[in-house]
Amino acid sequence: MINSSPAFDANQNSDNPKRFDLVRDFITLTKPTIILMLLITAAGGMFLAAEGVPPIGIMILVLIAGSLAAGGANAINHQMDRDIDEIMGRTRNRPVAGHRISPSKALIFGILLNVLSFGIFLIWVNLLAGLLTMTATLFYVFVYTKWLKRTTPQNIVIGGAAGAIPPLAGWAAVTGGLDLPAVYLFAIIFFWTPPHFWALALLIKRDYAEAGVPMLPVITTVGHTIQQIFYYTLVLVGLSVVFALTKAVGLIYLASALVLGGIYIWMAWRLSRNQTNSEAKKIYLYSLLYLALLFAAIMVDSTVHW
Repeated sequence: MINSSPAFDANQNSDNPKRFDLVRDFITLTKPTIILMLLITAAGGMFLAAEGVPPIGIMILVLIAGSLAAGGANAINHQMDRDIDEIMGRTRNRPVAGHRISPSKALIFGILLNVLSFGIFLIWVNLLAGLLTMTATLFYVFVYTKWLKRTTPQNIVIGGAAGAIPPLAGWAAVTGGLDLPAVYLFAIIFFWTPPHFWALALLIKRDYAEAGVPMLPVITTVGHTIQQIFYYTLVLVGLSVVFALTKAVGLIYLASALVLGGIYIWMAWRLSRNQTNSEAKKIYLYSLLYLALLFAAIMVDSTVHW
């Protein structure tokens, strides 16, 4: 029989919440909500490449490995951006900025997740899909986070390429190569990223200014930023409709692209007429829904073949 003192039990009980908080902080490092969007776009690439439901085993492996890579990249982002995060109200309570996880632990955690991700791709999927995923991590960490974010208002325009790679990796995982439809998916996300992120930047313009981050609304006027949101939205929607002219997608996708894109353009136009944070928040939230539903339409269209 094992005896335990009340003091020992009390210490154990107090340790459990601390362990839970630590686990929660490490999960927070990976930015799960961002991972979810990346997985949706990767799945879209797989469905399109397979012209229907992709092999379940491959899909599960890609989604797991993709989650690890994206989570690792986000953890490294926390480590690199800790000085900025400590200043901005939206981010100062993040695990590294809030001094609950050390920068070195966040960095090691991020690297380990990416090593594990690449190992899964290399052993069970294919080299090209793994290389594309690692390219996304390296581009996000070194090109966007380390360089562009701190030096140019075009940071999110160029840096958005990192977030546009998952459908390429998904396509490569199924086919072993890359083809024009995958490039279209890359381009759609590439042109979606600036208007999506600039809408958010409008909402936290003061934070970025205080942190010295040259986001577009910080170095130019709100009106010019909104104008750029409108122009990029037109290009995005036009590109999504042009994609429907290829044989890769059918009527379900076309109808979805027209409806979703029409709403997006209308909201961007409304923002240009009513330049308020309320309208900026609405279009920011809609941009997330837009991309998720557009790629869901790709998956349904690939399966139904209309």
